[in-house]
Amino acid sequence: MKVAVVGATGLVGGEMLKVLAERQFPVTELIPVASEKSVGQEIEFQGKKFKVVSMDDAIAARPEVAIFSAGGTTSKEHAPRFAAVGTIVIDNSSAWRMDPTKKLVVSEINAKDLTPEDKIIANPNCSTIQMVVALNQLHAAYKVQRIVVSTYQSVTGTGKKAVDQLLEERAGQTASNPAYPHRIDLNVLPHIDVFEDNGYTKEEMKMVKETKKIFGDDSIRVTATTVRIPVMGGHSESVNVEFAEEFDLDEVREILRRTEGVEVVDDVKNNVYPMPKDAHGKDAVLVGRLRRDESQPRTLNMWVVADNLRKGAATNAVQIAEKMLEMGLLK
Repeated sequence: MKVAVVGATGLVGGEMLKVLAERQFPVTELIPVASEKSVGQEIEFQGKKFKVVSMDDAIAARPEVAIFSAGGTTSKEHAPRFAAVGTIVIDNSSAWRMDPTKKLVVSEINAKDLTPEDKIIANPNCSTIQMVVALNQLHAAYKVQRIVVSTYQSVTGTGKKAVDQLLEERAGQTASNPAYPHRIDLNVLPHIDVFEDNGYTKEEMKMVKETKKIFGDDSIRVTATTVRIPVMGGHSESVNVEFAEEFDLDEVREILRRTEGVEVVDDVKNNVYPMPKDAHGKDAVLVGRLRRDESQPRTLNMWVVADNLRKGAATNAVQIAEKMLEMGLLK
């Protein structure tokens, strides 16, 4: 199977190559694609060297699947060109997520709804993915009514420029090419993406809109505060969820243990709870600090952590391709 990875030289692109190899996706020919300045550069995949090619050359090769992680503008322009030659595009940008003609897919939740007509498939925002994976089976059992979520997001979510800023500041230097409007080391920025007219950031509104679309339920009320913190390895979230039905805490734990893609890490007596350093390099969504909200009925508090480059991006994209292969939609 010919597989194109668009944005192969970036942080998420590199993770996609790693995940394709680890999960033994049946790649017979890899087509790494990046910006014009990277064309000709070599990357390694499964012990072999592959030259980065241009977008036009990749489209001419007619890959069966193209996994995009190259930004919304690139996706808007080039995803339809790949689709036009019969390639299935799995796109990691925000370009197609809220397009009513495109499906927004988390593999464990709604990949089963994909059809042969779906040529451009949207991968949700990293912070949305880990939250809905954690809530999926609880929603089926008790029906989610309202979510209040605060995120604590890794600098890797911004990209290499942000990682460099953090490391330079941590070494006592002034960042040479800062990604953020303020220092990030020894600081917390309640600001991810641009501010919108309602005072929320675009990242916060992504979580609101994407959650409703993935669950197919516009009645779910969501409010989010997204925050950047000086860590690498994964995003953390404090999730306060109100259900329509009453729940039993032991049953909640059991449901989560059975939930595909979730690992329960919840033993506070022994100081065991999810942390970004433990999520790093893992595909599972870690869930812990499970407790009732004692201020109102039918409401649960949970702490949710995942590697944003993996389950939040690369792994989910590859899992979508795997599901399509399983369903006979990729050949």
